[in-house]
Amino acid sequence: MTNDIPSRGMRDTQEIRRGVVRRVVQVALLVVFQASVLFLAAGRLDWAWGWVYIGVYLVVAPINALFLLRYSPGTIADRAEARGMRDWDKVVGGLFGVMYFIVLLLVAGLDVRYNWTGEVDLWIHIIGTIGSLLGFSLFSWAMISNAYFSTVARIQDDRGQTVCTTGPYRYVRHPGYIAGILQSLSNPLLFGSIWSFLPGALAATLLVLRTLLEDRMLHEELEGYPEYASQVRFRLLPGVW
Repeated sequence: MTNDIPSRGMRDTQEIRRGVVRRVVQVALLVVFQASVLFLAAGRLDWAWGWVYIGVYLVVAPINALFLLRYSPGTIADRAEARGMRDWDKVVGGLFGVMYFIVLLLVAGLDVRYNWTGEVDLWIHIIGTIGSLLGFSLFSWAMISNAYFSTVARIQDDRGQTVCTTGPYRYVRHPGYIAGILQSLSNPLLFGSIWSFLPGALAATLLVLRTLLEDRMLHEELEGYPEYASQVRFRLLPGVW
């Protein structure tokens, strides 16, 4: 007589695979959504810097995924879920998502359509592109280093979360948020849109607030985090905060 009930390990593997597929679909839809916002707002498809922005995603995201599939596929699967999200993160994280993924792109596209900012020098676009790439790179480094790099602020008891002390976490406690802040302030330069700095700066401010709230949560609820924080003293900027 055979037992048709899969083992725990098989179930876990199947759940991770399903989670990976869901996350890949989510990221693909996010890219399509962002492209739609940008080019519909701009009223044209021949906007080079809009395509540069989308191109950065299309280059960095697959590279990031390849590393994670090799070393931590569970991280990809977990990022497909939003379970355990704290009430404060629903507000702060939700507002950040609106500012970063919708309003910033909408304003940049409208700026191109109505020429609010006017022409800017090429070097400004290039600096913004470099900053965006650096932000993506730091974000990817943090995600690859930290197996518990979730899309929401929560303690992952279901995955046996421990404190990450490797990679960029040796220098600051929240490198992923540094990356998000850098991108929020670099993308307006990439687009050449002064007006999109307004939602970009608000998005960056929301990430600073999220850092403060998440760091407090980790101090209170994650075993070993206070000891780690006493060794890695700074949340975002070494020598500052």
